[in-house]
Amino acid sequence: MQRSREGWHWTPGTGLQAGIPSIAVIEPSQLIQHPKDVFDVIVIGAGYTGLTAARDTSTSGLKTLLLEGRDRIGGRTWSSEIDGYPYEMGGTWVHWFQPHVYRELSRYGMKDQLVHSTDYSKKHNFFTFKTASGDRNMSHEEEDSLFARAVEKFVNVDGNLGRTVMPFPFNAYWNKDVLKYANLSVAERIAQISHDLSSDERHAVEAFVLLCSGGTTENSAFLDFLRWWAAANYDYKTLLDTIIVFKLKCGQSGFAKRFFEEALASGNLSYSFNTPVARIDSSKGLVEIRTKDGQIFLAKKLICTAPLNVLEQIEFNPPLDQAKREAAALKHVNQCVKVHADVKDPEMRSWSGVTYPHNKLVIGVADGTTPAGKTHCVFFGCDANHMHADEDINQTLGAIKEFGPMEIDRLVFHNWSKDEFAKGAWVWYRPGMEVQYLEALRKRQGPVLFANSDWAAGGWRSFIDGAIQSGTEAALTVRQELRPGSRTSRL
Repeated sequence: MQRSREGWHWTPGTGLQAGIPSIAVIEPSQLIQHPKDVFDVIVIGAGYTGLTAARDTSTSGLKTLLLEGRDRIGGRTWSSEIDGYPYEMGGTWVHWFQPHVYRELSRYGMKDQLVHSTDYSKKHNFFTFKTASGDRNMSHEEEDSLFARAVEKFVNVDGNLGRTVMPFPFNAYWNKDVLKYANLSVAERIAQISHDLSSDERHAVEAFVLLCSGGTTENSAFLDFLRWWAAANYDYKTLLDTIIVFKLKCGQSGFAKRFFEEALASGNLSYSFNTPVARIDSSKGLVEIRTKDGQIFLAKKLICTAPLNVLEQIEFNPPLDQAKREAAALKHVNQCVKVHADVKDPEMRSWSGVTYPHNKLVIGVADGTTPAGKTHCVFFGCDANHMHADEDINQTLGAIKEFGPMEIDRLVFHNWSKDEFAKGAWVWYRPGMEVQYLEALRKRQGPVLFANSDWAAGGWRSFIDGAIQSGTEAALTVRQELRPGSRTSRL
């Protein structure tokens, strides 16, 4: 297994080390037999959007070039296999409610790879709740009741738990009444219902929403949460199931490799990793790509999957339209901190907790058992009281131990805020940003298409499902336009 230059690994014996092993690393890093040829399509980015697009174009007979700045596939979703256990650095959980994901799991015969993250059969079967109001442990039934109560108050803008105002999460603006909440922040929504929230409920809903947004209550849009809620059928337990319960036994990189390997087997895929793109010029008919190391590639069409927070790092000619430039300059708010910890006590497997607002990590959950019998826990922080886990490992260990006494044998994580190809985690918009810029971000510019989970249509935008959807749609457009006899194929 190759070692990625990305990610961090710490044990008491080794200290902090940069770079972690992953099956997502591609060797050889470049496979281009005829680099001077005009490709049918170039795909920038090998996350799930780019992998889906490259697979669908190459398997349909189009000569496809996949360019990726990293040494691996997966983008903001990748796993590291250490001592027989997959540690998910980014996107992790999936669900059969997410149609594009489940179709692909079915396509690759991977439905039996779904495993349950939670296990309430061990000794430490409780939820730790540490807030400004005090510290205590409660049962998971009490935890679910508290959070469901708080979240339902938060989303109940219409007296019908959001069902009336957003009846179709894949067409969020179907009821124009929802636009009344377009500029509302999470903090403003909580202020609206503050009279009806107990101290526990307020801490619960703020912690839960910050887990989702990775931002602050002031800069996180309420509308994004309402869409997640609607996509999960207006039910707290279903929302939990879709965002933090079901994961893949093989790790997400095991899933992503299926896309890449199918594309490669078509014989129509060329690729180059460790190849950041510097410039895209579509002013002369063909699209000319210039990489940071000076390589030039030509194609009839281009699918750009660069995330919103790094879109402005690429020079475009003609320039991006004004709305795209404004959105790229504003950036989305998600600066999630995600840290994996192996805890010696196997009885911690049934534990979860919240420490908010004083701690730099907000939520922790026991998520698995390693082959060595230790409890694997995953912890999340956000832009509020933000930290860089790699800068001070003692601070990181201290933030984990705020949840309770734990003997920690290993930490594994990726710093998404410092990631040059992401500058943040999954998308969460600022108040007003979605309505103002979403359609502009989706809009193509000549032969250049923009596809990414950050602006995918529908309820599961910002999820793996949204990435696959966006890649599918972009590839379909390119295939239709380049099929023999189509108008654009003759241009």
